[in-house]
Amino acid sequence: MNTVAMDIEAAPRIAQFLNFYNGLSSHNMQLLDSLYHTDVVFIDPVHEIHGRKALNQYFEHAYARLQHCEFSGSACMEQADQGFLSWRMRFAHQAIGNGKIIEVEGCTVLRWQDGLIIYHRDYYDLNDMVYRHLPVLGWLTGKVKQRMAG
Repeated sequence: MNTVAMDIEAAPRIAQFLNFYNGLSSHNMQLLDSLYHTDVVFIDPVHEIHGRKALNQYFEHAYARLQHCEFSGSACMEQADQGFLSWRMRFAHQAIGNGKIIEVEGCTVLRWQDGLIIYHRDYYDLNDMVYRHLPVLGWLTGKVKQRMAG
């Protein structure tokens, strides 16, 4: 992948967001309160979560068995109270792919209110993240892709 240098000076809140996630772990979940608005809406390909309390619970569960997670940004934009970040995530989770490092590309759309994130939507390929790394589902999704390709 060709990585475009991010203009961090033009997107300080995006830089803060990326740094925050690169420092997040199961040991510092309380820091979510400093980034997210009480009424945050968080959406990804699997969940739609309303409210910071529910988001905290989701992240506590998600990070409980996460062995490694890091993000690198490739492009970003910030304008007024909204922003966009394209990223590559490298992670290892004992329940997916036998704990090996998996790479997934995606993007995040953000909106801020009162200096905190009120809307967070992640876009990524769930097959790249999970399905193809599970024995039966990986085989099945591979077969479906072959048939669709002709």
